[in-house]
This record gives sequence, structure tokens and C-alpha cells, in this order.
Amino acid sequence: MWEARSASFWRAVFAEFFGTLFYVLFGLGASLRWVIGPINVLLVALAFGLVAATMVQSLGHVSGAHLNPAVTVAFLLGSQLSIFRAVFYVVAQVLGGVAGAAVLYGITPVALRGNLALNTMHPSLNVGQATVVEIFLTLQFVLCIFATYDERRNGYIRNMALAVGISLTLGHLFGIYYTGAGMNPARSFAPAIITRNFTNHWVYWVGPILGGVIGGCLYDFILLPRRRGVSERLSILKGEQQAELSAPPEPPEEPVELTTEAL
Repeated sequence: MWEARSASFWRAVFAEFFGTLFYVLFGLGASLRWVIGPINVLLVALAFGLVAATMVQSLGHVSGAHLNPAVTVAFLLGSQLSIFRAVFYVVAQVLGGVAGAAVLYGITPVALRGNLALNTMHPSLNVGQATVVEIFLTLQFVLCIFATYDERRNGYIRNMALAVGISLTLGHLFGIYYTGAGMNPARSFAPAIITRNFTNHWVYWVGPILGGVIGGCLYDFILLPRRRGVSERLSILKGEQQAELSAPPEPPEEPVELTTEAL
């Protein structure tokens, strides 16, 4: 495909790997319990929100800064990127998350390494309830991303990082006590494979991906539909053409009045 021959494509794939590495490293690092006592929910929520906002600001113009398989799948179903790009993005995100968790595991004292598995369901929750929580957490997050990234909105670039960071912080403030607020399969898979703890791990794939799909479809097909035909959507998915970004309309210019000075 033409994407594989493009240097910008491979830069975007590396950006997804690099960004997810930092997202997991800083987010999970701030979640470690260095002292005995309850987890500081505000600290964890702000850490994940701030690192997401930082990566969006740093890498958004390179890859879109998805950093999350649920986000990539949602964009794929909205025909906003090709299947080829989506597959490489998801692989890069998963590998980046594992790399970030591995770095954190290596620099963390042995006594604290067991705290890396932040995604833990509350004992009183069943898997059905946990899945629903993950669906709603990711739904609001992906809905925010679709609305913020929408090139049809005036001034959408200026508040992108802030909006994404706030949405992610909100999700963690609500969801940490329920499920640990996964909201990202790559972020959940990374500590699971490092600590070899896959208890109810499917919840952190099914919930976020379903939530992302619902959020993306809700925005792209109901709230603000994209006028694309079936053939155009298939062409984008197959990588035969790139999704076109329409520039925001510019305000009309005031007529210029030409004057001459009297001699």
C-alpha cells in the first residue's frame, strides 16, 4: 500500500509506540502506592489526564495521538483511517504500553512491583457491572475525542490537548474505585503481562472497545454525520485514498476601500 512507502506513516506508527510508552510509564508510575493507605484518586486521575494531554500536544500532529486501541477501532469504524494503519497503530500501542510497564518495573523497588496491576475490580462488583462501567468510561472519552478532533469545527486544534486531558481525568475520578478505570486495552494489558495477572482481563478489552465504538458511532452517524458514500468509505478503509480533512471555514473578509490622496 502507498502508506507503507510513506515516511510519515512510519513516523506516525512510532509516535503511537512512543506516546503509549510514556502514557503507561507516567500514569502507572503515579499510581504506585509508596505509603500504606488508600490510593490518592485525585493524584492518579490528574497524572493520567496530564500525560495524555502532553502526548496529544506533542504527537497529535504526527499520528493523531490515539494511544489507545479503543480510540483507533472507533476511528476505523468511522472510516477515518485505513485498516492497514489501524492494525499497525494497535500493535504499536500494545508494544509501547508493554515497554512502558517494563521500564517502570525495572526502576521500581521490588517491594512495590506488585502495585503495578492497577486495574482491579472492586470485590463487590461482578464482571457484568465492571464491563458496563468500562463501556461508559470509554464512551465519554471517545465522544470527547471525536468532537475535539473534528476538523469541521472552528478552532478545534486550540483546545485539543486540554479537552482530552480533562475527559480522561473525569473518567479516572469516577472509575478508579469501580474497575481501576482502564479505558485503554493497551494500558491494561501492559501491567497484566508484566505481573502475569490476567484475572478478568477480558473486561478491559471488551468494555473499552465497545464503549469506543458506541461513542464514535454516536458522534459520526447521529450527532454530526459525515456525508460519505459507501464506496468512499470502503476506499478509505482499503487505503486506496486518504480521508480528506476539510479546513474550517474562514470568516468573510471586509471589502477593501481604495483611496487616493489629493496632490
